[in-house]
Amino acid sequence: MRKLVVIAAMCAALPLAAQEKPADKPQAKPPAPVLEKPGMAPEAAKPAPAAPVKKAVDPNAGRTVEEIIARVNNEIITRSEYEKSRQSAEEGAREDCQGKCTPGQLKAEIDQRQKTSLRDLIDQSLLVQRAKDMGVSVEPELIKRLDAIRIQNKIESMEELEKAVTSQGLNWEDFKNNIRNTLLTQRVIGSEVGSHITISDEEISKYYEAHKKEYVRQEQVALREIEVSTQGKKPEEIPDLKKKAETTLQRIKDGEDFGEMAKRFSDSNTKTQGGFLGLYKRGELSKELEDKVFKMKKNELTEVTETKQGFLILQVLEHYDEGEQSLAKVKNEIMDKLYGARMEPAMREYLKTLREQSFVVIKPGYVDAAGGPGNSEIQEVSAMPEASKAKKGRKKFLLFGKRSGAQSGT
Repeated sequence: MRKLVVIAAMCAALPLAAQEKPADKPQAKPPAPVLEKPGMAPEAAKPAPAAPVKKAVDPNAGRTVEEIIARVNNEIITRSEYEKSRQSAEEGAREDCQGKCTPGQLKAEIDQRQKTSLRDLIDQSLLVQRAKDMGVSVEPELIKRLDAIRIQNKIESMEELEKAVTSQGLNWEDFKNNIRNTLLTQRVIGSEVGSHITISDEEISKYYEAHKKEYVRQEQVALREIEVSTQGKKPEEIPDLKKKAETTLQRIKDGEDFGEMAKRFSDSNTKTQGGFLGLYKRGELSKELEDKVFKMKKNELTEVTETKQGFLILQVLEHYDEGEQSLAKVKNEIMDKLYGARMEPAMREYLKTLREQSFVVIKPGYVDAAGGPGNSEIQEVSAMPEASKAKKGRKKFLLFGKRSGAQSGT
C-alpha cells in the first residue's frame, strides 16, 4: 500500500516527532542445555549439586532501553527520534530541490536542514509543553485533520485508516500524537508570537513605493482548482462523479470555502494547499481554459468543465492586468512578505525565552544549533528502580538527566 499523505503545515516550520516507537532490542538467547556425555559418572556417583545462587534482579530486565540524547524539563528526546528527524529533513530537501538544484546545492541544503534537527525537536518539545501549561486543547482539530487524511487517501472509515497506519509499521497512538503536537505548536506560535506582529497600512504603502519595479508584470491569473477524477472509472460511475462536482460547486456558490472544499473533495494533489495551482500567463493554459479564466475577475468561478482527467472547477484568486500592479492588487502579497520577515526572528526570540525558563541538557557528542547557556551536557546514570523513581516524581522512561557536576533540581 502506498504511504499515507500527511498534511503538515503548518506552519510551522517545525518537524513532527518520530512516528514509530523505538524498535525492541534483540533479547539474549538462553544458554543451551548441557547433555550428559557417554562415559560420564552415573547419577549416584555425582557430587551433590551446590545450592543455586540467586542472581541479582535487573530492574530493567524485559524493557527496551534506548539512548536518550536530550532532556527538556521532564521530557526526553531519543536517538531514534533524532535520526528520524534527520531523515525527514533529507527527504524534505530532496522533494523541494527536485529538478531545481545541482548535486552540490542539494547536499548543502540537506546539511543545513540536518544541522537544525535537534534544535527543532527541542523547540517542538518546549512549545508542546507550553501548550499544556496554557491548557490548550486541539482535539476537534485533530479529528478534522485525521478525517482529511482519510478522505485524501480514499479510505472508507477511521477504523480502516488505523489499519492502514499500523500496516505500515506505525503506532496509531504515536501517529495521532504527532499530528496533535503539530497542531499544539501552531496554536502556541499563533497566540504567543503571531498575534503580536502587526503590519500597518503605512508600512505596506512604504514597501510598495520602494519596490514598485517588482510588481510590473505580464497579464496573469492566480488559480485554484477542484478536480473530480474519472481516471480508471467505469462508464456507469461517470454520472455520479459529475454530480459530485456539480454539488461541490453549488456548495461553494452558497458560501462554503473553496479551499476547504478542495481539501475534502478534490482528487488532485493540489488539495493539500486548498487547490492552489499557481500563477499563469497567457499561453500557459489550454486555449479553452485560457479563454475562460482571462475574462474572469477575482473570486469568480468556472462552471464544471469536463477534461480528459475528470471534472474541473477553477476559481480566479486574482487577475493581474499587464503592467504595474496597483497597491490594492498586491497588498496581501506585501503583507505576507513583511509578516514572514518578522515571524522568524520573533519566534526564535520567543523560543529563547522558553529555553531560559526551562531545563535543557544535551548529551555529549550532539549539537543543538540554538546553543545557549542552558544547554548543559547530559551525564549517563544508572536506571533507578520504579519505586525510587516514583518517590522522585521521575518519568518511567527517564534514564539520564543529571547535570554534569550539579543536581538537576527537578
